[in-house]
Amino acid sequence: MKRFLPVLTLSGLCLLTACGGGMVEQGAPPPTFQTLHTFTGIPSDGANPWNDLLLDVNGTLYGTTSFGGGGVYATNMGTAYTLNSEGTETVLYSFCSLANCADGWLPQSNVLQDGQGNLYGVTLFGGNMTSTNCTNNGCGVVYKLDASGHLTVLHTFTGGTDGNTPQGLNMDSAGNLYGITFFGGDLNCGMPNPQYALPGCGVVYKMDTSGNETVLYTFTGGADGASPNTYLTFDSAGNIYGVTNFRGNPADCTQYGQTGCGTVFKLDQTGKLTTLYTFTGLADGWLANGPLVLDAEGNLYGATSYGGSLTCMPPNGCGVVFKLTPAGTYSVLHTFTGPDGAFPPMGLIGDGNGNLYGVTEWGGNPADCSWSAALPGVPPAPPGCGVVFKMDTSGHETVLYTFTGLSDGAAPGSTPAMDSQGNLYGNTLYGGDFSCTTGFHSTTGCGTVYELKQQ
Repeated sequence: MKRFLPVLTLSGLCLLTACGGGMVEQGAPPPTFQTLHTFTGIPSDGANPWNDLLLDVNGTLYGTTSFGGGGVYATNMGTAYTLNSEGTETVLYSFCSLANCADGWLPQSNVLQDGQGNLYGVTLFGGNMTSTNCTNNGCGVVYKLDASGHLTVLHTFTGGTDGNTPQGLNMDSAGNLYGITFFGGDLNCGMPNPQYALPGCGVVYKMDTSGNETVLYTFTGGADGASPNTYLTFDSAGNIYGVTNFRGNPADCTQYGQTGCGTVFKLDQTGKLTTLYTFTGLADGWLANGPLVLDAEGNLYGATSYGGSLTCMPPNGCGVVFKLTPAGTYSVLHTFTGPDGAFPPMGLIGDGNGNLYGVTEWGGNPADCSWSAALPGVPPAPPGCGVVFKMDTSGHETVLYTFTGLSDGAAPGSTPAMDSQGNLYGNTLYGGDFSCTTGFHSTTGCGTVYELKQQ
């Protein structure tokens, strides 16, 4: 059975998706946590998984790792893997196994599966390693991986009108792929954030399984936003919903070295884009993440990595969970403060009972993961290794699990997958095997895959 990420709606209606330690609710038994796999790095394993898992009806998980693997032309460029219900991992493919990394590297994305068992995914970099729009890292690829482990590159991004740096895929019932790119598209819109030396404000695209790409929308970097992020969400009429990280109102978020805090958008089947909300970067949050959750009344629910309480992780804030009605009314359901979590790196999923689920990368128990403050590229964060949380639509949060940063992992980086019994599955970026020095940072572990059983 295919799990087409993402649209789990709160009504339990699955539009393009096959359904599938901390404070706990009073009277409810605590969830049971289990580490299913600990990544060890190269040459036989991956490292630092960072994106959503695919869960099939047999309990098999599919995913990617950012690093690790033994590519033929360069090792440590990432893997695609599967983990069966017994916890046995198989590396299906090591990236950079084609000359000049034509097959891509750094696969920080989910994978999708068709009815024949083929997997589809994207890599952030690799492909065309000579394009000046890609700073010689490559602009990324869309790939197909068959059951025998043979990889076919469906599309190599050029960094021009077709986009640059893809992340996140959806699939419709006809097998067409939908995705976003952070950059590329309209190169005249400039660089949406000065820290990224990549031109263009991104695109939304559709691709058939032969690799024919159609650009559905090109962002201008104005009121429509810039740099769409992670996954798209669809309604029953075929409208597409998503978020952008930058611009919108260029007067906002200048204190963070960027122009604009991003938007929530709707794209109809004619290619018309409507900006549903523009973030200010204050109590309403900024740096929004997909997937959004859509309920039966048309309300959207999502999360932002920053903003909210700006005294938490000053001056950035620790993020919020928000609700946006069809009439355009925006409300903050929950503001993270640190002990309840900080910095949700991805969006949300919903169950059939009106509950939302997600993770925060940091926060939780302040006695854990004090080393996170010294990580290069990680802003000063409240201590803690992250949490898995459950939230009702009134904003009441329940922390289902608080990571310790040891064998259970640290810094969960994916929206959890849910099976038919309500059990959750996800991965962590760090922790696990601290002898593993492959990947983002040495001595912080290479990450884990976990199961959280709700009893």
